[in-house]
Amino acid sequence: MPFQKIVASKISYAITRQIEELILQGVLRPGDRLPPERELSETMEVSRPTLREALADLEARGLIATRPGGGTFIAEVLGSAFAAPLIELFATHDTALFDYIAFRRDLEGLAAGHAALNATDADLAVIDSAFRRMEEAAQKRNPDEEAALDAEFHMTIVEAAHNVVMLHMLRSLYDLLVRGVFYNRNVIYSLPERRSKLLDQHRAIRDAVVGRDAAAARAAVEVHMDFIAEALRDANRMRSREQVAALRQRHEELRARKPRSRKAGG
Repeated sequence: MPFQKIVASKISYAITRQIEELILQGVLRPGDRLPPERELSETMEVSRPTLREALADLEARGLIATRPGGGTFIAEVLGSAFAAPLIELFATHDTALFDYIAFRRDLEGLAAGHAALNATDADLAVIDSAFRRMEEAAQKRNPDEEAALDAEFHMTIVEAAHNVVMLHMLRSLYDLLVRGVFYNRNVIYSLPERRSKLLDQHRAIRDAVVGRDAAAARAAVEVHMDFIAEALRDANRMRSREQVAALRQRHEELRARKPRSRKAGG
């Protein structure tokens, strides 16, 4: 567990500060369950009443939530970055879709560059592990699994950048992506040749970060996001053609059913 022994004059304050820092650094994520009270107090070497005082303060400020009979969890706070009406607009306008991709291109490119410079050995091991799981999933050809691991891989890069503002901003954007607000990620993995290219692009990002090459890491992310944008434009064009073809077919069917009028005097 990531918790440490507490040494401070105001014990409950030190407990809250440690948990706050773990949330801020992304070690504890929304939805993560805290250990049972007895276990947590023993790990931190604090009394249970003092621990309860700290947890009550965190809950009052909306950072944790207690579920009756279910334990204590890190609060689901990611969605608060965007109001619900704005999320609905995101989901229904292509302008938001391609602005979203452009924003990710810039911010993730920056994150990858920072990751190449700031990642610890442990960070690099996590990044490599995430990529290897992507390789394994590619053999199964399961779009759902591949898409989920895709998002996980990108978050390992962002986490390795060690910039907490960037971390929480991009995590909120990934949350919307996972919920299908911007696009169905399975569209990206629908074609075998596209799947192979995507894996190569993620490998290039991994290799650049592990190789501590900030410029190459940023460039690799930009190539990847440009590829996604073009794939989605292709999907939109195909959908538009299919809609036109369906309208044309329906029109011809209606014409075939309609009796032809005779010419006067015929």
